[in-house]
Amino acid sequence: MKIELLAPAKDKGCAICAINYGADAIYIGANAFGARKNASNSLEDIKEIIDYAHKFYVKVYVTINTILDDKEILEAQKLIFQLYEIGIDAIIIQDMGLLELPLPPIAINASTQCHNKDLSKIKFLEKTGLNRIILARELSIKQIEEICKNTKVEIETFIHGALCVSYSGQCYLSRSIGNRSANRGDCAQPCRKKYSLLDAKGNYLIKDKYLLNLKDFNASKEIPELIKAGVNSFKIEGRLKDKNYVKNVVGFYRKLIDKYAQKTSSGKIFFDFTPNLNKTFNRGYTNYFLKERNEIFNFNTPKAIGEKIGKIKKLHGNYFIYEGEKLSVQDGLCFLDEKGINGFLVNKIEDNKIYPNKIDNLKENVVLYRNIDFEFNKKLNNSKTVRKIKVNFVFDDKYLTAIDEDNNKVFIETKNYEPAQNSQKAKTNIITGLEKTGESDFYVEDIELKFSKIPFIPISKINKLRRRILELLMQERIRNYKRPKANEIKKIPYYEKEVNYKANIHNSYAKKFYENRGAKITEFSYETNRFVEAELMRTKHCLKYAINKCQSNDTLYLEDETGKKYNLEFDCKNCEMIIKSPK
Repeated sequence: MKIELLAPAKDKGCAICAINYGADAIYIGANAFGARKNASNSLEDIKEIIDYAHKFYVKVYVTINTILDDKEILEAQKLIFQLYEIGIDAIIIQDMGLLELPLPPIAINASTQCHNKDLSKIKFLEKTGLNRIILARELSIKQIEEICKNTKVEIETFIHGALCVSYSGQCYLSRSIGNRSANRGDCAQPCRKKYSLLDAKGNYLIKDKYLLNLKDFNASKEIPELIKAGVNSFKIEGRLKDKNYVKNVVGFYRKLIDKYAQKTSSGKIFFDFTPNLNKTFNRGYTNYFLKERNEIFNFNTPKAIGEKIGKIKKLHGNYFIYEGEKLSVQDGLCFLDEKGINGFLVNKIEDNKIYPNKIDNLKENVVLYRNIDFEFNKKLNNSKTVRKIKVNFVFDDKYLTAIDEDNNKVFIETKNYEPAQNSQKAKTNIITGLEKTGESDFYVEDIELKFSKIPFIPISKINKLRRRILELLMQERIRNYKRPKANEIKKIPYYEKEVNYKANIHNSYAKKFYENRGAKITEFSYETNRFVEAELMRTKHCLKYAINKCQSNDTLYLEDETGKKYNLEFDCKNCEMIIKSPK
């Protein structure tokens, strides 16, 4: 069984790291129309990434996953043709209007922004001709398994990273507050701000806490079950994350998935460190709703807390006595109090005496967390982890043949060499010369010598033969690389009779898409016109559940830091909370 590990890339540097540390595919933004406006890349950089990735049979997907106006969608169409010409493997889209335009024969994946939650929606997208469906993050393993059993389309699901509190593609809170639309790639992240919870009488049940702030997703323990459920691709979130995040998280999941399934790409990863998810930015971890409901939220801080490592035993002027795990100078430590998170750096260590760069607010018996592990980050910064493709050589009287792990095969016709006077030394020289793959993208697993008599070949000649045949082998690999096949886009009836603003129809082509499939459009996108009454967010995160009032009929309100109040409604049958437009 083969499973794809799909990694994020903010830029070319992160993309190369993702490939080197084990990704089977990467997803990256182009110069426009991606859901992360601050993670755009030029066509020149993407072409370099493609050329590097395809050597290892790693796929490259580009995000075109915002909703577009009539002018933008034609620009996006032009961009897609350019991306196809430089060799991209697939595009990831949200705007259905793109499917009404002539496009190159390129694979098209339905972004999680399409709100891919229900089997009926997923089957519609499959029959329409989408190559892959990226599922909503709120689904359980049981629901995912049901989808996989009842479809033939490729299924991709998230396994790690930051969580949107709302169903993706269905959040209008950022746009409601200002002009920054999540569906247009410019979310202001209001879910990471402070809020208060009030009852119908105006009493504060919770005041000034991060009430919409979720922990980060970590499905590492559920990987075997997700493989069994039938998922084709495991996706790591993080197109705004740095190289060290990519190295550590991709490396961790590469090692983990290799225990249960094969890669969809080529090459062995030669790690020089042990990945550890607890060392990478996280707000605490949750497996979200893969199994039973658990504590998915972190009301204390949207920042990284890190690992619990010890406590302060006693304060002494400019240092404190510490009890816990070993620390290093320049470690970043933090603790929580009623105001939130407080942090400091370790300046000096003398036995169990810790000298911080600031002593403010420290108290005895405070529990400490390490959110910057200086030595681990140093390992990541200096890591020389490489990825190399397995090759076997067969050398006989007429040919030197090279066969890689994907059965690509090339040969060089060789001259008639004189028999060696010292056959053992000559044999050793040939093997040693062929093994020295150095800075190339290959490593040698086996060398088979099938000479009638061991010849004498000068070392310089062996080196030249090796370099040339590996060059030919890489050319053959690239020649034999196959991009995913595009499906024909078909017009089949939409699975609902009407669509409203939640369909995110923002241009005339999207309007045409739904009308051509028999759906009546009652409203255009929220971004077109802010409605007086609208669901700004629908979420599986429930504040009634969080305060242990699941069965109550209490009326509750959410108040932001400006004093604006939002009505909360509760769909208890589906275990969902709805944030409505403020009155």
